[in-house]
Amino acid sequence: MAQFEKLTAPTEGTTIRFENGQPVVADNPIIPFIRGDGTGVDIWPATQKVLDAAVAKAYAGAKKIEWFKVYAGDEACDRYGTYQYLPEDTLEAIRTYGVAIKGPLTTPVGGGIRSLNVALRQIFDLYSCVRPCRYYAGTPSPHKRPQDLDVIVYRENTEDIYMGVEWEADDAVGQELRRHLNEVVIPANGKLGKRQIPEGSGIGIKPVSKHGSQRHIRKAIQHALRLEGDKRHVTLVHKGNIMKFTEGAFRDWGYELATTEFRDVCITERESWILGNAEKDPSLSVQANARMIEPGYDSLTPEKKGSIDAEVQAVIDSIGASHGAGKWKQMVMVDDRIADSIFQQIQTRPQEYSILATLNLNGDYISDAAAAMVGGLGMAPGANIGENAAVFEATHGTAPKHAGLDRINPGSVILSGVMMLEFLGWQKAADLVIKGLSAAIADQQVTYDLARLMEPQVDPVSCSGFADAIIQRF
Repeated sequence: MAQFEKLTAPTEGTTIRFENGQPVVADNPIIPFIRGDGTGVDIWPATQKVLDAAVAKAYAGAKKIEWFKVYAGDEACDRYGTYQYLPEDTLEAIRTYGVAIKGPLTTPVGGGIRSLNVALRQIFDLYSCVRPCRYYAGTPSPHKRPQDLDVIVYRENTEDIYMGVEWEADDAVGQELRRHLNEVVIPANGKLGKRQIPEGSGIGIKPVSKHGSQRHIRKAIQHALRLEGDKRHVTLVHKGNIMKFTEGAFRDWGYELATTEFRDVCITERESWILGNAEKDPSLSVQANARMIEPGYDSLTPEKKGSIDAEVQAVIDSIGASHGAGKWKQMVMVDDRIADSIFQQIQTRPQEYSILATLNLNGDYISDAAAAMVGGLGMAPGANIGENAAVFEATHGTAPKHAGLDRINPGSVILSGVMMLEFLGWQKAADLVIKGLSAAIADQQVTYDLARLMEPQVDPVSCSGFADAIIQRF
């Protein structure tokens, strides 16, 4: 039984438990919520009202969430004391009940935590940040065809630069590390020439592990298996052309996972070319097939040609029977793209992508860029998921100047609540919220941030009024 210093857990409700990374959910789960700082005072009540109404309507009272208020951010400091941004009570509640949802949180100033969001991800090993970006008709967008974008960004949460292993330029330990790298490590490598880290450099370390990469990509592939048609598609996004042993390894480990653990249900892009060519022309020779998949084949060395020929033959021999004859078209397609290329392609060819599996830093950029195309962070939900816990969250800031005015857009947290309902397996309730929210936007019942961008401008509804508009359209 969980012990709390200043909290009282609900007397009714059931704890969510996890089996093999999946939640086991009763009809009355206890779910901790963090109201959030700043506009959280407006956003959370609107969100709770919508989620409770959807669950009640979908299941006629047979299911109900037992909410448990916990504290983080400025509100936690008010209750627990100065710099107590993330009290042990809150951690124990999430640890005990497994699933939580939160509004926006202030980045601490002067405390010991750089980011509350990052801290929660690291404490509970919430290694996959999941950010769906899709368009709701009527939402103002700077993009010509925002309806073509419907992607889910799977951003690795625990490694890469965001692990926070870094030293300031004048840090004595960091400078000792710099000298050791310059005098011992770099010369010993043999491939780095006379490169040196300049004096006065800050230093950060970018760890990317096989375990961390594959458990994250596994989540992305499992998600793709729940989709249909062309949406069964996972793109490994990386900068492996430059960072070959971190980002490049992420790509390689992703392909390895797809072609071993998920061999029966996955096809790589290159394999699909080989099988597709053979299906179009059963008499096609191995060399002719190789020439079709490899640009400049005829100018390659004999050794390189032989390698590609062997690749084609191996694909046909190993998966021709199991994946051929068009069967691969129903499987999860796994391909890869360079990170900077993806920024362009989600704008010029967004319909070609479904799930983008990325490392931490790239995912941060790409998820916000994609959100901007479909209405901004006010309409962007997010989830952080691990093996034994999941936290659903607002993806925007606290906007304190708008706090208490009942005017801010609660869409980010409401849609994060939709993700939570789906995670619980309560799809009927999730569908109701999406239906209501879509209809409210189409009817121009929107908060000021969207109303002012509509042409012509429309009169906005309040934060609470947007929640009511959603519920009225279930």
